[in-house]
Amino acid sequence: MDNPDEFRIDLDPQPGRDFGDAITAALALRDVMAEAGLKAYAKTSGNRGIHVYARIKPTHEFQDVRHGVIGIARELERRMPELVTSAWWKEERGERVFVDFNQANRDRTIAAAYSPRPLPGAPVSTPLSWEELREATPSDFTIGTVPELLQQRECPWADIDAEPGQVARPTSSRHWGTGCSPPQRNMKPPRPTTRRSPRGSDVASCTGSGLRREDGRRTRCTRPSGW
Repeated sequence: MDNPDEFRIDLDPQPGRDFGDAITAALALRDVMAEAGLKAYAKTSGNRGIHVYARIKPTHEFQDVRHGVIGIARELERRMPELVTSAWWKEERGERVFVDFNQANRDRTIAAAYSPRPLPGAPVSTPLSWEELREATPSDFTIGTVPELLQQRECPWADIDAEPGQVARPTSSRHWGTGCSPPQRNMKPPRPTTRRSPRGSDVASCTGSGLRREDGRRTRCTRPSGW
């Protein structure tokens, strides 16, 4: 259970974008994944987005797989910068489709294939062929329509286990020349904190480079016993 056998990406349209934009991103994502040796499968999320999966050989642990997802997300963003973003912070995403790379984390859950969602109309997260996805509308796939759909044709994911890919290729930063480390955000340094010593006489503030006393002397930034 320490080495996942799924490579999964959640395409989440931000405000100002819709399911049609997610379709465009998903089709391009399929090409990026194919270049990395991964056969992509798509399903509706049951809401506004699209989930894209690939079966992989369980040769790497979760962090490695997540790095592979980040590498692919950044390559997709490089090719479609006006449509796609991998920015983790919401205020930095703009009106684009967010590639949620954290779905590859060990502790994350995602709607399973054919699972109904607790939304009006009872939509179902439905596996689709790539041809079906081009013309899909999420509201067409509900607990009332999906059983009939499965009677009409085989599940498009029936062969998902036939060709597991290797995650090592998209994990490598050399594959597309993009780094796979998580995006970083410029953060302001913490504000100095002020504490009163147990004797009630000396006030010290942690400045980052040491503990400055009221009398101006500097000591190590450690907490004295009794604090």
